[in-house]
Amino acid sequence: QVQLQESGGGSVQSGGSLRLSCAASGSTYLMAWFRQAQGKEREGVAAFGKDGNIEYAESVKGRFTISHDNVNNTMYLQMNSLKPEDTAMYYCAARRDSALAYSLRLKQIYYIYWGQGTRVTVSS
Repeated sequence: QVQLQESGGGSVQSGGSLRLSCAASGSTYLMAWFRQAQGKEREGVAAFGKDGNIEYAESVKGRFTISHDNVNNTMYLQMNSLKPEDTAMYYCAARRDSALAYSLRLKQIYYIYWGQGTRVTVSS
């Protein structure tokens, strides 16, 4: 069993920055950030695998950076140049096994463990 706890959400103005954290209690191989805006489906934002692979959604490339602290098994999402359209509930997700193609790592159906979410609001 893996427990995930997100932190770091908040409210910022357009162009601002936030850093999200996700602390995992158990062993994980793949961790990812997802987000869900009001009235929209949950979408993958970024994924980090212990094989070194990193995936980003096109909408956040060049603005968001995902990283992972192996010692504490904590994942981070540095979000810069935030836009109002980044406003959403952000969720941390994880899976233990490594058998997942890169092209599938931003699809929520493949993740078993989820955090409760942290809200990000970007005002214009």
